[in-house]
Amino acid sequence: MRTTARETAFKIIFASRFTGGFEGDLSLIVPKGETLDDDDKKYVARVIKIVREKEDEFIKLIDERSSVFPGWRLFPADKSILFVALAEILYMDDIPPAVSANEAANIASKYSSEKSASFVSGILSEIIKG
Repeated sequence: MRTTARETAFKIIFASRFTGGFEGDLSLIVPKGETLDDDDKKYVARVIKIVREKEDEFIKLIDERSSVFPGWRLFPADKSILFVALAEILYMDDIPPAVSANEAANIASKYSSEKSASFVSGILSEIIKG
């Protein structure tokens, strides 16, 4: 399972909302206490690269699917969770979209507000449907 790697990617992306970005060696920005094997580290680096390159695209997709909460109004945690899931859904063919959506909802229920899991699931379901 990639749950720890997904949560690590989320934490790095979330932290970048407050620090102005993520630059440098992945080993220097992985939160303390996280144990990642080489495959997990490659996954996290890949997700971060995709998010850095496609953030504007992801915001546009979120805005198109959520008139009530456009990208600029989202909780930083929810936005970060959606970014990880969108990187997987749109650019990582080896991960089924349903798995990405389910994992994102689980991360939202763990790290965000009560309603975030439903919100994240709804946005991702709409994007998966096309």
